[in-house]
Amino acid sequence: MIITICSSIDFSPKIIEVKTKLEKMGHTVNIPYFTQKMIDGEMTYEEYLESKEKNGGDILLRKSQQVDMIKRYWNLIKNSDAILVLNLEKKGIENYIGGSTLMEIGFAYGHDKKIFLFNPIPQKSERIHYVDEILDAKPIVINGNLNKIK
Repeated sequence: MIITICSSIDFSPKIIEVKTKLEKMGHTVNIPYFTQKMIDGEMTYEEYLESKEKNGGDILLRKSQQVDMIKRYWNLIKNSDAILVLNLEKKGIENYIGGSTLMEIGFAYGHDKKIFLFNPIPQKSERIHYVDEILDAKPIVINGNLNKIK
């Protein structure tokens, strides 16, 4: 199965871990652009965090100007069998799903792809008000069990 991992880049260590496990299970795995740059040795996770902290990711934006990140993921998802959303804790929000990942869930839904959530759907709150849209995409919650991806 071809799986595209959708997640905040802040979760890159977990993205890399899950990618490795899925590949050992025989899957082909697509990951975020900057996470791949980390694997390729072009930047470290610490450099990513430092850039994000010091200047809002300006260095990252300059490095990515030649890549249309939204269309990149549109095409990855279009050519995948499924997406796996790594929804971990971020900003004090359990099972966080951010704006870009929400769009990617929409891409997968529109392309009739399976949508797997690593953890349960986040609770509706002032900061996560789009729970209904996530539910409408009919994701399959795997509760961290990669063997449920079929």
